[in-house]
Amino acid sequence: MTDYILEMKGITKEFPGVKALDDVGFKVRQGEIHCLVGENGAGKSTLMKVLSGVYPFGTYRGEIVINGEIQQFRHISDSERQGIAIIYQELALFPELSIYENIFMGHEIMNGIVIDWNETILQASKVLERVGLELDPATKIKDLGVGQRQLVEIAKALSKDVHLLILDEPTAALNEDDSENLLNLLRELKEQGVTSIMISHKLKEVVSIADTITVLRDGKVVCSLDAQERQISEQEIIRHMVGREIENIYPKREGIEPGEVIFELKNWSVTDRTSRREILHSVNLQVRRGEIVALAGLMGAGRTELALSLFGNVSGYEITSGEMYLNGKQVQFKHPSEAIAQGMAYVTEDRKANGLILIQDVKFNVSLPALSKLARGLVVNEHEEIIMANEYRESLDIRTPSVQTMVGTLSGGNQQKTSLAKWLFAEPSLLILDEPTRGIDVGAKFEIYTLMNQLVEQGMSIIMISSELLEVLGMSDRLYIMSEGTITGELAVEDATEEKVMAMATKTGEGVAG
Repeated sequence: MTDYILEMKGITKEFPGVKALDDVGFKVRQGEIHCLVGENGAGKSTLMKVLSGVYPFGTYRGEIVINGEIQQFRHISDSERQGIAIIYQELALFPELSIYENIFMGHEIMNGIVIDWNETILQASKVLERVGLELDPATKIKDLGVGQRQLVEIAKALSKDVHLLILDEPTAALNEDDSENLLNLLRELKEQGVTSIMISHKLKEVVSIADTITVLRDGKVVCSLDAQERQISEQEIIRHMVGREIENIYPKREGIEPGEVIFELKNWSVTDRTSRREILHSVNLQVRRGEIVALAGLMGAGRTELALSLFGNVSGYEITSGEMYLNGKQVQFKHPSEAIAQGMAYVTEDRKANGLILIQDVKFNVSLPALSKLARGLVVNEHEEIIMANEYRESLDIRTPSVQTMVGTLSGGNQQKTSLAKWLFAEPSLLILDEPTRGIDVGAKFEIYTLMNQLVEQGMSIIMISSELLEVLGMSDRLYIMSEGTITGELAVEDATEEKVMAMATKTGEGVAG
């Protein structure tokens, strides 16, 4: 009997004009945690979609061998019958349904021709206990936090008697506590005999949990590293991923002195229109020209709500008090178009849902915020639009065959660079970046950090919202820390430590004016 639960041999997968996987060999030992890493577009998710039957037999070349037997998966249900379950970064749960309904959706427990709801609830309780989630199975998904929803997805997989669990960026949207809980659960499942394959860009997590690390680059396996034989460093993984050394992922800015204050908030308070609850309380902050100011804090601290209230996305909010000044003028925006016209731009944390139109091409997305710059009367000059989009494609190194490629087909890092390009075309003086590197690889992160430095060197100001403390400390000049909708501290980056930031992020009570 082989020691390998999975062997993929000579896997080649092509799309029009692109070879996504090129003769990939991939082996996973029984009962291990195997991490699959690589830059965006390296082929990680494509390989797992081949394995899980999303790309069925016949659409790729090569063999899939499970426990020594060749498999030909023509549908996801075929792989599930072999004990394989895949959990994607975008969770596939029904918000209005209960936990137990979601867990057994598609493989209901039947009593004759009707669903046995009593047994369903009982079995759901057992699998929730297995993932350490102490919740009433009747709780609706919409009432759960992101970390809890991720655990429900794993519970759903375990309810199908899974032997090989595939997780695609499982901690991308989680805070540090929820991420650590999930990693501990994978360790517990390993003790129970469940084999896991985890795709992740968070290399700190990878080196902490992996038994084996396989690196993909440009659709090929670069290497497989045995973390049980020796300690694998993040730098070693980065070198294999990008094909070069990146000594410091956070590039330094030299000799830049921030200028005058170009943005200021005074006693800014905002109420949620639905609940009538005040979600932001007397927020005070300043941003100077040529400065990166970070907003740090735990999930739910109010950072994104603050950004939306500034940018004019106020349909769900009511600004109850406070003053906002931009470029020396007091302003208050009722719609994002007003903010754009005054020199503010906002790169949303959810590029797929809110930042980009995935069924449109690159040039359409890039030109959208400032179409008037390309219009002749009521008609957009498509020739100028293509020239402009190509300039951003080259300057930001957006890796796409053409600016007429659909954005939805691009990797996460290239989607993020497209999202940045669209706002740079609007020529803002203040750029708000909400989780700018979430779900992208280390090489793309370095490129975005380098771009941020270039922008502030040119006189732009940036407000960066980030849940990654190392990113906050590595990229900002100053940081404000938020907790429960208020500012609880302000630090110059040279005075900031992870311990100080976390102490302020967990502080309650009245905020400290920034």
